[in-house]
Amino acid sequence: MALADAFRLDGKKLFITGGSRGLGREMALAIADAGADVVLVGRDAASLEATAADIRKLGRTAHSMLGDIGSPEDCERVCQAALAEHGPFDILINNVGGRRINVPLHEQTLDEWRQILDLNLTSTFLCLKHIGGAMLARGQGGRVINIASISGMVINRGIGGRSYETSKAAVIHLTKAAAADWAPHGITVNAICPGGFMTEPNQRWQRLDPTIIEKSLAQIPAGKFGEPEDLGPLAVYLSSDASRYMTGAAIVIDGGYTVW
Repeated sequence: MALADAFRLDGKKLFITGGSRGLGREMALAIADAGADVVLVGRDAASLEATAADIRKLGRTAHSMLGDIGSPEDCERVCQAALAEHGPFDILINNVGGRRINVPLHEQTLDEWRQILDLNLTSTFLCLKHIGGAMLARGQGGRVINIASISGMVINRGIGGRSYETSKAAVIHLTKAAAADWAPHGITVNAICPGGFMTEPNQRWQRLDPTIIEKSLAQIPAGKFGEPEDLGPLAVYLSSDASRYMTGAAIVIDGGYTVW
């Protein structure tokens, strides 16, 4: 096999949550460019269809599904509908997630705690259970990519909402557990741990409290935030035969933030 062929994804199908914007959009576009068809899940119909249209321009099939993956009930509904209407899937990317709140630990309510854990962790578990479980039953292997965060390894300065760090750390460990369980079945499970990227959530934090972003930027040896498209090549690698012997990894992409 030629080196470039190891990265091709022709004939594969991707299911990606939060696939219409930011990091999810760029990973979906990159994987489509490598040859895969895509099913996008998100909460905004307009951005979903815009990304789906861009994927179709690459000559690939794209379907969009409306759903709130942060709601366990809706997450299960979407997974089951996707399998029935568009399955089977070869690649799963659990991209949905976020901090959403800036609340000191001792002031955070139980409801706020549960909402963030459902958004980041429960959604990952449910998609693994349904989409990953279907891969397992199919018996033809597969690729799973969980989008964790460097916040699952370190604590962010100057901001509350510690349910975010907690849930992302759990996503990393869930990745390792699933990798161990599914490796004998030819399914690899890896995590990408992004650092600072100026996606819509960070743009929102910049508007609400610019010091949060300024403090984060000052800690990056590269001196800048990442661009969403920086994740595309890594997602293609982890989705392809090129990474067939890599599983259970948590890959940091953060401009050096965590080296200090």
